[in-house]
Amino acid sequence: MLALDKKRRGLRTWVQLAWTALTNGYVQGFTSGTIWKGPSKAYCVPGLNCYSCPGALGACPLGALQSTLASGRARTALYVLGFLMFIGAALGRFVCGWLCPFGLVQDLLHKIPFVRKLRRLPGEKWLRRIKYLLLIGFVILLPLFAVDAFGQGSPWFCKYVCPSGTLLAGWPLAAVNPMLRDVLGFLFAWKSLLLILLIVLSLLVYRPFCRYLCPLGAIYGLLNPISLYRLKVDAHRCTSCGHCQSACKLDIPVWQRPNSVECIRCGDCLQACPTGAITSTPAQLRRACRGRS
Repeated sequence: MLALDKKRRGLRTWVQLAWTALTNGYVQGFTSGTIWKGPSKAYCVPGLNCYSCPGALGACPLGALQSTLASGRARTALYVLGFLMFIGAALGRFVCGWLCPFGLVQDLLHKIPFVRKLRRLPGEKWLRRIKYLLLIGFVILLPLFAVDAFGQGSPWFCKYVCPSGTLLAGWPLAAVNPMLRDVLGFLFAWKSLLLILLIVLSLLVYRPFCRYLCPLGAIYGLLNPISLYRLKVDAHRCTSCGHCQSACKLDIPVWQRPNSVECIRCGDCLQACPTGAITSTPAQLRRACRGRS
């Protein structure tokens, strides 16, 4: 069981690394400080993927949603919303656990030894609601209604909050562009401070950005209970031992809420269950096929 657990965790890390490399494969951008502007930038990828990242080959759905709402391009906004609904209905927060570059960064940071690791922060229940406030306020309402004299809004979350953009776009561009460094001001300092705070928190608690701040995770999480990829607990096998919650780095009582809006589908609970009571959709399909044969 332990060997299988390590193998699954290793597989997830390799998938995260491969997806990050695939969606941020414009290596020349990091050396020259330029941004890829090819045709692939017109298409969204499932996870956070800052448009301004020097290596980004696709668009971030969260940034695309804000930009289209701010510009009044209704048809494009509908495309982005449709994309989010399709991915969410298919995978839910599986995207967060397996396909998000900033999720990978937090995972790697949490592996670094620290004085103490916390299961949760004080006020966890209320902190987890911040991402919904950011989704409603910074991603939807402000881009729509806080407009200039020409009726144009701004991508508020990307501009004032998103730490993924700072890490993958702001810092790399500033590192190779002396002229850009000369004009950096308060906004860059604020976002850098926020990123540094999240880096420190990632050493202490698992995935603080995903837990508390990510509007994209909020969207996908709302679709977790109905997504094609979901978990199921066999009530006849489950002994309510709590091993699944102990294994879950997000401290979710999986035996009670297998499709919690917070679950990123990392799979740790599947390996931790001593009775095999927890299964995922692929495993359920395999069992059904065996039963028919």
